[in-house]
Amino acid sequence: MERLESIVEAMESGDVPLTELLTKYEEGAKLIARCEERLKTAELKIEQLKRQRDGSVRLEPFATSETPESA
Repeated sequence: MERLESIVEAMESGDVPLTELLTKYEEGAKLIARCEERLKTAELKIEQLKRQRDGSVRLEPFATSETPESA
């Protein structure tokens, strides 16, 4: 995240040559994709196990105040 923030700051400064700006944009896009993948993995790990009456176990998504569509 720190690297992504520094890329955004550099891009917003307006002092970056176009070729370097494109390189930073590509790096930022890759970092965003990596962050999204890590978030998806973390969400899967948060799922809760619920024990049923018959003793079986089922996965139940972790309840959040936001739905994936609104995030």
